[in-house]
Amino acid sequence: MRAFSFTIYGTMVLVSTYFPLFYAKLGFTNGQIGVLYALGPMISLIANLLWSIASDKFRTIKKIMCILLIGQIIMSYILSISTTFSVIMLMITIFYFFFYPVFPLSDTIAINAAKQHGKSFITVRIFGSIGYAFFALAIGYVLSVIGASKTMWVTMAIAGIALLITMFIQDQSSPVAKMDMSGIWSILRQKELLWFFGCVFCLAIAVRMNDAFLTITLKDLGAGENVIGWAQLASSCSEIPIFLILSIYGERFKELPLLIIASLVFATRFLLVSLTDSAYAIIAIQTMHSFSFGIFYVTSIRMLTRMIPDQFRATGMALFTIAWSSASGLLSGTFGGIVFEQFGRQRYYLIAMTFALIACVGFATRYFHRDQAIRARKSARSSKKA
Repeated sequence: MRAFSFTIYGTMVLVSTYFPLFYAKLGFTNGQIGVLYALGPMISLIANLLWSIASDKFRTIKKIMCILLIGQIIMSYILSISTTFSVIMLMITIFYFFFYPVFPLSDTIAINAAKQHGKSFITVRIFGSIGYAFFALAIGYVLSVIGASKTMWVTMAIAGIALLITMFIQDQSSPVAKMDMSGIWSILRQKELLWFFGCVFCLAIAVRMNDAFLTITLKDLGAGENVIGWAQLASSCSEIPIFLILSIYGERFKELPLLIIASLVFATRFLLVSLTDSAYAIIAIQTMHSFSFGIFYVTSIRMLTRMIPDQFRATGMALFTIAWSSASGLLSGTFGGIVFEQFGRQRYYLIAMTFALIACVGFATRYFHRDQAIRARKSARSSKKA
């Protein structure tokens, strides 16, 4: 499972980092690249649910995983021989249908395997971060030699390795947690949770704007594929120690102050990207990923666990995924490409910074409001005792 987790994050590096360069190599505009990026989050809404139902019905994760990886290999080959925007738009849509469900399924089988062998899930998941770091650098150097036009061949190679490793994984019959539709109303009645999702959505728009056009920004600043690989390496390596530290000591700190800090670091990070004209400076800025995404991800999952009852946990996590990844990615990809093309990099990242600051203000407002409410309750209790 560690080897599998290590390998599949190589395909994530390709999709998030090097696919935009592949599109640019074909001569697509920034607006077209934004549309292609937005297709992924939109398809993930449907694909994750459908493949989860299939896994539940047939009581297998391993066989579903094999189908998904084979689908990725076939679609990667078709994409490698496609050149027109309309054809690639159709093919990448089908590719995403096979791509996105791999990660929740792999997490599920990893959690089950870790429990079975008395291990912590983090000992498996952290190999995904290590794999992301490795492939970010390795793929950058490979593509700098063979060219960005061969991106899909690298995708086929990594998916093929993952498929081979899958053969040695013990199947798990535990189904993927499905969205409990009856629990949505119960969750949406919680004001604190609605406030949380709203702040997450604002922050996610900023983060997805950065994800969609970071590689294009580096390319515009004269960076080669190997330099882009170093930028991704810096971000993925920086999150590993934060994940470990917060998993051990995170409970000592309140959640909302940590989320305020993470949002501020995100805003600062995007401001610095808008100001710099150096690709190497962006590599240094990427190390702030640890104190932005690292703190946010661990803390937000912890906060969700506290706010959502066990019987509605799957529903809450699904809503969190929609806010953090799917809906925000769809919006930022669709309109982000137009903004980047019309207003340029500086204003684009200033807009991203603004969304991060809105999230920061939202978290801070909730924190001070709740703090005042707690003090008021304590004061009322003291008065009753008196």
